[in-house]
Amino acid sequence: MRQELGYKEKNGQVTKFGQWYADRVQDTQYRDAPWCDMFLAWAADKADLSDYVGEFAWTPSHAAWFIQQGAWTQKPEPGALVFYDWRGGKSYKGIDHVGVVERVSGKKIHTIEANVDRVWLKRKTRETDKVVGYGIPRLVKENVDRLEEIRSTERPLVGPPRSETGGSALDFLGTPPALLAAMVLMTVLLSLRVTGRRRGHRRRPSWLPWRTTRPHDDPQPPARIPSPRNPLAGDGTADERTARVPAGSGRPAPKRRKPYDPS
Repeated sequence: MRQELGYKEKNGQVTKFGQWYADRVQDTQYRDAPWCDMFLAWAADKADLSDYVGEFAWTPSHAAWFIQQGAWTQKPEPGALVFYDWRGGKSYKGIDHVGVVERVSGKKIHTIEANVDRVWLKRKTRETDKVVGYGIPRLVKENVDRLEEIRSTERPLVGPPRSETGGSALDFLGTPPALLAAMVLMTVLLSLRVTGRRRGHRRRPSWLPWRTTRPHDDPQPPARIPSPRNPLAGDGTADERTARVPAGSGRPAPKRRKPYDPS
């Protein structure tokens, strides 16, 4: 960076830093654009520090990047990027210019800045009343290293080791498929019960293991038919019970009278 002190832009604001940035982003409009921030991007690339300094051409975006990285402060230090608002504002959105702090002396900062005094890359001594804030590449690196350390300690969750020997058949009962099957079965049974209530009876399927017999579930037993040999054993009428008298009952059987029998 110090080796470039005294560099002056060419006619039409063309600089080697703008040319480098235009090739970098594949956009020719940066070849003759204001180059204070593009110089810092070029220098960071040469020093292999782009991950911690950033590569920007628009100073408000560059300041916002440091804010997002948690590397924004109001205290200057050597190596910090200093962002200015020439109108004295304190919002990053109004930033006009950027440089790098070389050293701090009391309330003044000594900087290296590009595109100053219209065409030069040179050292400047500044008051801090126009400073919006400082971006600290050192803090960006610390935050990145801390994040990488956290990621390196992450490990995927490892389940308990599975037994190589065959398990019991009862082990299946605690598995998700078994629980799902039980839920489906209970749903079917509840659906059948609700359907039976809507039809006016509570008849249970014959295949249920806990089915009980109720009087209204079974047909009425058939009426008993009197035995031809023992009419009194049945549920016949009184005429049927007296139609025949069994032998040995103690009473003589009635004697049939013939038409020609005078008695």
